[in-house]
Amino acid sequence: MLLPALAALSLSAAPPSFSDPLVEAPARLTGTILTQGKALSRLSELTDLIGPRLSGSPGAAAAVQWAVQALRQDGLAAWTEPVTVPHWVRGLERASVVSPQGPQPRPLAVTALGSSGPTPAGDGQTAHLRGRGPAEAAKVGAAAALVRSLATASLRSPHTGNTSFPAGVAPIPAAAISVEDAELLHRLLQRGPVKVHLELECGPGTPAEVESANVLAEVKGREKPEEVVLLGAHLDSWDLSDGAVDDGAGVVMVMDALRALKALPLAPRRTVRVVLFMNEENGLRGGVAYAEAHRKDVHVAAFEADSGAGRVTGFKVASGDGGVALVARLTAPLRGLGQGQVAADGEGADISPLAYQQVPMLSPLEDTSHYFDWHHSAADTFDKVEPRELLLGAAGIAVLAWQLAESPEQLPRPEVPKEEPWWKKP
Repeated sequence: MLLPALAALSLSAAPPSFSDPLVEAPARLTGTILTQGKALSRLSELTDLIGPRLSGSPGAAAAVQWAVQALRQDGLAAWTEPVTVPHWVRGLERASVVSPQGPQPRPLAVTALGSSGPTPAGDGQTAHLRGRGPAEAAKVGAAAALVRSLATASLRSPHTGNTSFPAGVAPIPAAAISVEDAELLHRLLQRGPVKVHLELECGPGTPAEVESANVLAEVKGREKPEEVVLLGAHLDSWDLSDGAVDDGAGVVMVMDALRALKALPLAPRRTVRVVLFMNEENGLRGGVAYAEAHRKDVHVAAFEADSGAGRVTGFKVASGDGGVALVARLTAPLRGLGQGQVAADGEGADISPLAYQQVPMLSPLEDTSHYFDWHHSAADTFDKVEPRELLLGAAGIAVLAWQLAESPEQLPRPEVPKEEPWWKKP
């Protein structure tokens, strides 16, 4: 059994209040999640029963409804906010080595990158394997682009991901090939010119954009409800897999953290809000939409869980001077869980637009040694998640959220980024 003393505490009768909320609440939150947590069962529901959730797909729409229902089952006020997302569809994808020609066709394990254009109907394409990316290749007249999968392990499995083309650059066919096939092409190139036949039927669906939603829920603060601590994760996934590691694990951890906070006998001083973002994988429109819609909200901190389901050893924070020291003090109750490390440079894709509102950002210090084994590939499934680490991660997030929401001190605000917001660039 995990931490039996904490388990006993969580099952005892709840006191009417806490004599010291910053000490007593963390223990109760940890015990509740480790003995009564729903993260694992909900991850199974999301991945095994709904499956892939590329924004604009039926799976993404089902995930929105599932999340709202699950949060309401926990007694939370949950709602959706609209987000217009791209509707990109993957079709046939096939590639093979044309030259040098062997005694039989040499197929390549290939998958289209998100936002890739299709190949012309009935016409094979030649890809020169030396570009810096599909957009750069397009600028110099490439007919198509192949990239080596971003992966730390591979069983000849290609890993997808998004690509983008700036205004004025027409999308070209762009695909990822497996690590093994990238190595093959590299060896063949050492012998001379290589030609690859590539067929992709991917492209915008009909319609090219559809209405989707972010999912929100919160526990209102008892003294300063206008001040918000945000817990974020992204509900969408790539279409190749069930998205258990990226980012189903993050979704269920922040959901269970909020459930445990709701069950406390005392609400935190500030509001804690969960946001399940849509379209992180191929557009980040959910993050931008949230930041624009909630510009007048007073966010005192924003946390994002999007690093998989490995062991959490602490937290990173991006704030003004003194932020790391404050988080180290607030997370002292987590040292017994092995989560006492604190470092600079907290980050998160969906919360990144809030940096322009000077919101301090946090993220987990997490073991990602195997994250890119499965990331964006068909292997990102429920069995890759270690139950114990998932529960401990949820407990750490719950404690961090409580401490940030309850502490008399706020994290110092960082400076506004000097660069122009990326979503406003042409």
